[in-house]
Amino acid sequence: MSDARMFVLGALLRGPMHGHQIRRQAQLDRTELWTDIKVGSLYGALHRLVAEGAIEVVRTEQAAGPARTVYALTPAGREEFIALRDRTLREVRLRPDPVDLALHYADDLAEEDLRALIGDRRDALIVRLAAWLHQREQAEPYLRGLEPMSFDHTTARLRAEIAWHESLLEQLPKLLAARDRGQAPTGEGRQE
Repeated sequence: MSDARMFVLGALLRGPMHGHQIRRQAQLDRTELWTDIKVGSLYGALHRLVAEGAIEVVRTEQAAGPARTVYALTPAGREEFIALRDRTLREVRLRPDPVDLALHYADDLAEEDLRALIGDRRDALIVRLAAWLHQREQAEPYLRGLEPMSFDHTTARLRAEIAWHESLLEQLPKLLAARDRGQAPTGEGRQE
């Protein structure tokens, strides 16, 4: 499922818009920070949605600048938006983090090197959390409806990631000692 697809359909729920308005809305909402949407991908999503009949071209406008195509949601697009939104609200998606795969193949790293890499990741997450909290503070006067919960969701995820990294750093000596002895992390021998 494409987040850009849901964003475009959702934006057009408010009424007809041209691509630049949709792109500008994504920039103002800073969607790249809290979704998988890349602002540049929105034009491709617009073209695909027109080809599929989910949105339609209603007119072309030209003022002082370039001509702009105005799009509107079709009844099929409205139905698709509702289906996408409802499925997304029901579905739990926890994407695998590539750091877990990298840890799986970190046997050749010395403890101090691995500790430095994990510490740097944790520190980057702490900086990201501070920036996110600052951004939330700046956005506070403009948040409406459920928007504060989107900020809180990202805040909780960042705090959980920081806690996991701190736990890993704390347990690292024990985990690496067990690895070096060829034992399971609990200290029990592996069963063959």
